[in-house]
Amino acid sequence: MNKTDQNYESTTLFWDHKWALALSAPVLLALSFPPFNISILQIPAFVFLIRLATLCDTKRQTIYYTYPAFVLWNLFSTYWLMMATVAGGLAAIFANAAIMLIPLLIIRQVFRTEKNLLFAAFISTVAWVGYEFLHHRWDLAWPWLTLGNGWSNLTGAIQYITYTGVLGISFWVVFTAALIFAYLKVPAKKYLYTSIAIFFTFPFLSVLATISLSSYNGEQVHVTIVQPNSDSYQRFGGHPSLHSLLDHLLTLSDEARTENTEVIIWPENALDTSLTINSPYFERIQDSLAVWDTKLITGSGFFEFYEDDDKPRVTRQTSDGHNYNVFNAAIFLQPDSPSEVYRKGRLVPIVESFPFVEFFQTIDLFGWIDWGDIMGYGLGRTADQFVVSDTKTPALICYDSVFPNWVNQFVQDGAGFLTIITNDGWWGDSHGHIQHFAFARLRAIEHRMWIARSANNGISGIISPDGKVQVETKYWTEDAFSFTIYQSERRTFYSRHGDWVGSLGLISLLFSLIYIKFRPKFLTNE
Repeated sequence: MNKTDQNYESTTLFWDHKWALALSAPVLLALSFPPFNISILQIPAFVFLIRLATLCDTKRQTIYYTYPAFVLWNLFSTYWLMMATVAGGLAAIFANAAIMLIPLLIIRQVFRTEKNLLFAAFISTVAWVGYEFLHHRWDLAWPWLTLGNGWSNLTGAIQYITYTGVLGISFWVVFTAALIFAYLKVPAKKYLYTSIAIFFTFPFLSVLATISLSSYNGEQVHVTIVQPNSDSYQRFGGHPSLHSLLDHLLTLSDEARTENTEVIIWPENALDTSLTINSPYFERIQDSLAVWDTKLITGSGFFEFYEDDDKPRVTRQTSDGHNYNVFNAAIFLQPDSPSEVYRKGRLVPIVESFPFVEFFQTIDLFGWIDWGDIMGYGLGRTADQFVVSDTKTPALICYDSVFPNWVNQFVQDGAGFLTIITNDGWWGDSHGHIQHFAFARLRAIEHRMWIARSANNGISGIISPDGKVQVETKYWTEDAFSFTIYQSERRTFYSRHGDWVGSLGLISLLFSLIYIKFRPKFLTNE
């Protein structure tokens, strides 16, 4: 046997070996995400997954081989979840992997039964994009492994998401992979040429999107970012008291601010406790702001009490029967003005909230469980913003910033720049904080907006509307700096229309499946 024959036999053995495909795909997918950034590997990974699914004889066999592949992808890319809570991290990994099976089973079915492989490739694409679209919108949402997130550091290739949003990257990756698989299944030139055309069309759109970049800069906004490097696992961040922690934050702010500073930004949980709106700690901060003539955004736990006639469906109760909730919140403070509050609108399942808690309370007819006691944080339901330098900015808290549809609500309501406050110190020196910082670059490109990001232990920084990092702090260090960013009054196509790729993909999937189910039999026998 010559060398060519040996190579062909090895390739064939791999292409037909289920476990080889199942173990290779998750490795490629993990390498496609930060910090590795070999994002192009997503395409062969999905070719392998489609091949694996179609190679299996039954749905049960498909699950047997592909579920471990999805578990490994989740484990390799989001292992850091277990550094905060082992049980919660494992639950997220295994649950998310199970949900990923749904679109893959649809992909398997269409490629095994559909003779028009171009049509099969399209259905496969909208099945995956539809899954990502829906997965962003329920109590078990976990959008971290949206395929487009893996491209967040390759900003030159993805400028087109200013039109499509991050789901446009997922569409591009899966459609290209499905077309390549179609060509490998039936080596017809139409599949080869179509896959090449799709592969190069989307990056070409990035060139067109880059041309309009200069038109998105408006009035200046002078910001000061504080990274206190508090220890999240110690009370008051490792300081002896809340007073001491506040002294530290104010000192860092005073040293870094300038005479032009219009807003100082502290991270999520900067005030490591829960406070009421009239807390004397806020008054103390306002005294400093009056001297500095500036405003401040800070993260803090927030107590909100309710009257019986305006309480949410699920609340906690004090010992004397008063209803209240605790929120992961951002507080906006300014001299001689009432404090304003934004309540975090996207909570991490299990870690921050009990999924479907309102539903479970409704069916608990006998009141056997105190759902308020186990609900976690209260859920913010309104996209409240703060006015800085004659424009609005949201204070996106940690997980908020990974949801493009949630961020889009703030932009449509008039945001001029994006503020992100987060605490990524729960995960230690892992890939978690690197990925989270990188994903913010996608929001900048989608909306052509400047981003000011304050992270408790890092990475804090400034990101410009083209997704480029202008300032980036080191992780697990104390830091503070000032920078001038710009407002954006214009709205991108994505800002105006939101996740239209996901909506259209889901509609296309439904109509395609209905068509396949009810089309005349003679069409399937051609």
